[in-house]
Amino acid sequence: MRWFFTSLSGRIGRQPLILGLLFLVALCGVIVGRLSNVSEGGGEFLLWGFAFLAYCLFFIWACIAMAVKRLHDLNISGAVAICLFIPAVSIVAVLVLCFWPGYQGHNDYGARSNEPKTAGTNHDGD
Repeated sequence: MRWFFTSLSGRIGRQPLILGLLFLVALCGVIVGRLSNVSEGGGEFLLWGFAFLAYCLFFIWACIAMAVKRLHDLNISGAVAICLFIPAVSIVAVLVLCFWPGYQGHNDYGARSNEPKTAGTNHDGD
């Protein structure tokens, strides 16, 4: 799980990307639900408010990490993930990442989808 949500190395396929995004959204719903059910003046509200802020930072990084690994699966540099910060382009980019089939076999970013790149793996499979 740590590699999946935090690392920029390796490749992931379409299904893990979609499931990862759904997991992040569900977790956000849990935190927002708890935050909305506590009184605004108490310490519990402050605790859940900080939890929500920390989660937002984690959510942004996790989405970037998943997008970079998905781009790697398409044999595209992860630097293209900067397009996710352009509002009009981000919607199309997310749809492409979710539905465009990945590169079969070895590519520049790993031997297979859904695993980190191992040391010494390159496009030729050496």
